[in-house]
Amino acid sequence: MPVLPSLHNSTFDADLRDRHVIYDYNARDAHGNPEKWRYEMWFFNEDRIVYAIHGGPMAGRRNFQAATYQCIRPGELWQCNWLEETGTICSLVYDIPNRTFTTLLGFSNGHWTQNVAARGDKRNPEDLARWRDLAKVGESQADRVLLSEQADILEVFLGPGDLDLIEMGWPTL
Repeated sequence: MPVLPSLHNSTFDADLRDRHVIYDYNARDAHGNPEKWRYEMWFFNEDRIVYAIHGGPMAGRRNFQAATYQCIRPGELWQCNWLEETGTICSLVYDIPNRTFTTLLGFSNGHWTQNVAARGDKRNPEDLARWRDLAKVGESQADRVLLSEQADILEVFLGPGDLDLIEMGWPTL
């Protein structure tokens, strides 16, 4: 039995399917100076997301993941959740009318403290193997860095944009 209700008869197709979003976090660098962390997310379908990170400590990361979605309020609010090879847990709430993402990321110790090693492209076997090793860093899986942020959406369009296509048969963990 699935944990989440089915997306059947939901507004997923109108609200999210094939939606590509470019967004900025208004963050601060290690010295407290303001900086933008540019991300892009493509809600590929009801089972997958594809994303790239262009700014901040994880800049240079390109990935795709299995994801779960739940509708909070049709046409307005959606939650998307996924688990990464690094052990990082991600949760994103898309506020469609206010053009924001609100996120909670539970970074694995290895992903956060060795963020340069967390960069690369999942399609590269060396990058993927390195990411999986990052999940093993720390005392336990409870050794995490929690980061709550809000991002402003800059662009919304359909299709992959500059992100690479994926195949549904590709493994995600």
